[in-house]
Amino acid sequence: MIDADFKYIIDTFFTLFAMVLIIFMVPGFAMLEAGLVRTKNVTSVLTINIMIYAVASLAFLLIGYKLAFGSWENSHMSIWAVFLFQMAFVGKTVNIISGGVSERVRIIPLSIFAIIMAAFIYPSVVNISWGANIIQGTFLDLNMYDLAGSTVIHSTGGWALLAAILIIGARKGRYVNGAIRVIPASNVPLIVLGGFLLWIGWFGFNGGSVGSISSVENADTVAKTIMNTNTAGLAGAIIASILMYVRYKLFDITMIINGALGGLVAITAGPDLYDMYTPILIGAVGGALVLLAVPIFDKLKLDDPVGALSVHLINGIWGTLAVGIFVEKISFIDQLKGVVVVAVFAFIVSYIILYSINKFIPFRASNDAQVEGMDVNECGVEAYPEFKRAI
Repeated sequence: MIDADFKYIIDTFFTLFAMVLIIFMVPGFAMLEAGLVRTKNVTSVLTINIMIYAVASLAFLLIGYKLAFGSWENSHMSIWAVFLFQMAFVGKTVNIISGGVSERVRIIPLSIFAIIMAAFIYPSVVNISWGANIIQGTFLDLNMYDLAGSTVIHSTGGWALLAAILIIGARKGRYVNGAIRVIPASNVPLIVLGGFLLWIGWFGFNGGSVGSISSVENADTVAKTIMNTNTAGLAGAIIASILMYVRYKLFDITMIINGALGGLVAITAGPDLYDMYTPILIGAVGGALVLLAVPIFDKLKLDDPVGALSVHLINGIWGTLAVGIFVEKISFIDQLKGVVVVAVFAFIVSYIILYSINKFIPFRASNDAQVEGMDVNECGVEAYPEFKRAI
């Protein structure tokens, strides 16, 4: 009994600690996005981030968790710790969307969508992959391996973001007469701070997803998972640096940070399964994919101020498929089927809901509001009132 109690306590503490690390990703996303947008939109971006954390977490508490997992029962650790860990995940899916539509999105309709995403869309994806599995025994039954959510979280958010961009459109002045207007970041130190907070949070994101640390075997798995996670981030940053220098003879810190995040997204599906060398390749490919995808999305006029489509959608797909490529016991076909099923569901359902909300409460701010800045029009508080706002 003492041994069982000890394991219960240790796993509860471990899960709570992992949850705290994941919550560090809330300021991580906030700082990254605040640094990448113009000064006239910083307060709006920060407000959206805190609103997402608040409304998405509460929606998941009241509705989403039960839909995802079927019950509140757990005998291995405190159910409250399990809930908090899963709750920490849900906001990240919506954060992916908020960054990609920043500088032209209004707070109220995005908050409404965050509630629906946290209460229904994301829990439905969790249900068929990690949870109660309402499609078990059918053709669509998923046998996808996705430890911490390359597809379940990152691609789900990415597909919803793609739907949102198609509905909301690009920022005013982003694409003019067929040319792409470069809109520089406003605060590089915030970008770096946000990137590193996300990186640290990923150790709880992936390490905590192992589910237990109360045995020697589990402790080793947790340690290996965190090591492989870090390795992929390192490789993503390094390859992004190399490619930027080869192409432009410059080191773009925003692309280096996104390269690291691309590597971290890519490793998320299977960091517990790889040896210590495979994450170098997976992370490097992830970082390279970010650099390749960003200009492609721009050519398609899919305006994504923070590169979320390139980081989360593209690398969510790559990371999930990589498990089927590099792990012999995992079927590539099962991984591919999981990617496709989630893609179809997340994109179509998100598009329908976003389109419906947009009919009643438009997501897109007016052109005049965008020129003046979302801070003044949505919040009434400027982040940098002593500075002249950029047009």
